[in-house]
Amino acid sequence: MTRRREAELAALFDTASELAGMREPDAVLRSIVRRARTLLGTDLSYLSMNDPAGTYMRVTDGSVSPLFQQVRLGLGEGLGGLVAQTAQPYVTPDYFGDARFNHTGPIDSAVRDEGLVAILGVPLKLGSKVIGVLYAADRTAREFPPEEVSLLQSLADHAAIAIDTASLFETIQANNAAMKRAEEAHDRLTDLVLRGGSAADVAAAVGELLGGAVEVLETAPTSAVRANGRAVRIDGVWVCAVLAGSELLGGVTLSGRPELSDADRRLFERSAVVTALLLLLRRTVAEAENKVRGELITDLLDGRDPAALLARARRVGVELTDPHVVLVADGNLGAATHYASVHRGLAGSRDRDVVLALPSGSTAVAQEVARALGATVGASGPVAGPVAIAAAYEEARRCLRALRLLGREKDAATMADLGFVGVLLGERADVSGYVRSVLGPVLDYDTERGTELVHTLEVYFRCGASLSRAKAELHLHVNTVTQRLDRVTSLLGDWQSPDRVLEVQLALRLLRLLG
Repeated sequence: MTRRREAELAALFDTASELAGMREPDAVLRSIVRRARTLLGTDLSYLSMNDPAGTYMRVTDGSVSPLFQQVRLGLGEGLGGLVAQTAQPYVTPDYFGDARFNHTGPIDSAVRDEGLVAILGVPLKLGSKVIGVLYAADRTAREFPPEEVSLLQSLADHAAIAIDTASLFETIQANNAAMKRAEEAHDRLTDLVLRGGSAADVAAAVGELLGGAVEVLETAPTSAVRANGRAVRIDGVWVCAVLAGSELLGGVTLSGRPELSDADRRLFERSAVVTALLLLLRRTVAEAENKVRGELITDLLDGRDPAALLARARRVGVELTDPHVVLVADGNLGAATHYASVHRGLAGSRDRDVVLALPSGSTAVAQEVARALGATVGASGPVAGPVAIAAAYEEARRCLRALRLLGREKDAATMADLGFVGVLLGERADVSGYVRSVLGPVLDYDTERGTELVHTLEVYFRCGASLSRAKAELHLHVNTVTQRLDRVTSLLGDWQSPDRVLEVQLALRLLRLLG
């Protein structure tokens, strides 16, 4: 008896030493069950762990029944449920003949499938809390004397401490991993900010770290705003408001991650803080740059030192020696400033209008600006250099005034587009171009065929649009004059409408002046 006790104590000491060196909870559980079977010499040993619903099978050694390996015991059900509920050892030499505990169909079926008869169960306790039950069982009737019960309970006590230690170590490892991941994320996001990264760069980096798709929104859902910087799940997507104090700057979303650990959730929320920082930084830089651009265009229009203006413009990424279209509009300065910034141009205010200088080789950009700003826009250019830009501003301003007088609100035009109005108002009007735009087909017809349609038109107007007087001055039959005028109509269209006839007469006068 003494030798057996010494052997048991030695086995317990070896078991405690082995368990103390283990750091993985699953390895600890397997070792406990294997040692229990060896020490008590039973056909089978197994261990169940508790949760709020009862106790469930976790590890077995010697089991052959899949049904038994997956059995779950409710609180107070079966021998194991009674041990878990009372925190006391229970032993039965004949399971099915023992009425001291609650038999249930599923548990009895599992025990019968495994072929068990004698079962001993002892609690695994941490203080007063039962965390599981350790069992030793035989497939034949057997008595478990008090010393075997004490031996299994001693093993269970060692096991409970080892399980707690292993779980604690696993938690520490998980926390260390989370801290390392958080440190990596912090370094990566900090590097992005310092390198001038964008909100999209932050989204890409966080998406890679979290294994999901991150997107930056211009606005955040109301429920996310109410969460005050905390991540909330909306329709399967994680959303966090991007806030600067009480100011809403937007939001970030994370999809592809149904669940988030606390560490991942904090990382996602941190990405919203970094995004807010970048958006504020971008807004501050934009405001400062827009102020510089506004001052620059004011100095351009005032005719300041051209060489200095070229250098100042280059510092904000504008090359004034490239072709620019100058626009004067009655739109909003903020919208104009944003448009100019996006298109690498300049914008500022002058009197009650806004002035833009946009890099472009065509005044067609004026229509785009009119639509974007919802404004009336006068245009001039393209021109290059500070002096030419200042001169073009004056023409664009007169063009805007003409558009207003003509009632063409929310429209855009150059002096050339305004026809004879542009000829009258423009200092740099293209007279030849205007004549050609009005009379071009008639001029070409006369040149190619040696006809006198232009002369016929001049005489016709000089005679007060009278066919009889015109035919007498031209020394032609009235039908010939009529045929010539019909040919003009085929070339110019309805040239005798009130608006067109004025343009044609003006073009004829200018043609005469040009010689």
